[in-house]
Amino acid sequence: MRRALLVLAITLGVASFATPSYAGLSGAHFNNVTITISGNTITAEGREAGLGNVDQTHIVLNATALCINGGGKHPRAVNKTGVAAGGDFPVQNGHADFFLSGTAVFEPNCSPPMTVQFTDITVTDTTTGVTYTYRG
Repeated sequence: MRRALLVLAITLGVASFATPSYAGLSGAHFNNVTITISGNTITAEGREAGLGNVDQTHIVLNATALCINGGGKHPRAVNKTGVAAGGDFPVQNGHADFFLSGTAVFEPNCSPPMTVQFTDITVTDTTTGVTYTYRG
């Protein structure tokens, strides 16, 4: 029994040295996130706090854009596109301010009377793994 406990203690001790440490990142969170949609362009801006002592963070905006006809219907499943934008943002005093913008490009064009509708909008910090999901 003693030997098993000793082996377990040594294993845990070695694992603690082998695991990368992101001290201060466990409290990372988004606040004041604003999503703005204008035509076929989507923007996300806001602040991520609780970042600790990292120099910068990488934030990504993802969304799905649908081309909706004048009757309010999405006519074809293929008439949608993914939108993504990302960037590195400096961390100062444990927080980072960000601004990201992406434009949906359709083939064929999504022109009037068709309109663009965005769904599945997320903002993710790939450094910390924190995600904000827009609920509209």
